[in-house]
Amino acid sequence: MTRYKLTLEYDGTDLIGWQENAQGPSVQSLLQDAVFKFCQQYVEVFAAGRTDAGVHALGMACHFDLSDSDHDAETVMRALNFYLNDAPVCVLNCEIVPDDFHARFSCLRRNYRYVILNRRAPAVLDKNKVWWIPRSLDIDAMRAAAEKLHGNHDFTSFRASECQAKSPVKTLDEIRITSNGELITIDFSARSFLHHQVRNMVGTLVEIGLGKPYDIDEIFAAKNRSAAGPTAPPSGLYFVSAEYASNG
Repeated sequence: MTRYKLTLEYDGTDLIGWQENAQGPSVQSLLQDAVFKFCQQYVEVFAAGRTDAGVHALGMACHFDLSDSDHDAETVMRALNFYLNDAPVCVLNCEIVPDDFHARFSCLRRNYRYVILNRRAPAVLDKNKVWWIPRSLDIDAMRAAAEKLHGNHDFTSFRASECQAKSPVKTLDEIRITSNGELITIDFSARSFLHHQVRNMVGTLVEIGLGKPYDIDEIFAAKNRSAAGPTAPPSGLYFVSAEYASNG
């Protein structure tokens, strides 16, 4: 058995997310189909994170095993990209890793980015790749609120109702808001996130940027999803990278 680690880029606009599902094409199903076409083996591909429908990736990490394989990493990457040619998914990198490597469980930190287009004119070239906000945002107010999100907290108020995590307590290692002309990017880093946590935090920060009277301390204390702002759309969210101790 040989274990391969892939780094993927994908456009999630027309996908149902990472997870294979009968409702439509997913990143997982497209990749597994490509592996089968390459070597006639049915495999399960495991990812560092399960992105939702409409969410994109700049560097999603995943792995799968091939039995009796003598294919080098370059051959696997080229073959998968050949069979993914018409799909909104590509393999940026492939490497052979030890059998105890796991894309999900070995991951030490996950990095996400949310992109906002803040201008009066709607998005055309970046449609489905950003969240268009036509009203002016107060970046300083958003940064001040973001500082309070940093660190270890009970994120119940930023957790989706269907979230299956055992505990709502998470540590947000980094949150950084950058403004570059019309584009506002919000970068998040943590070992793990709750379901919709990033999008719910972004939705709340945008409400604060629009002058809405949300207070992060009060939201944390409420421990109720209704206390925070709306869920930001998936279009502006990107899985940037996964970090590992080694072989990653």
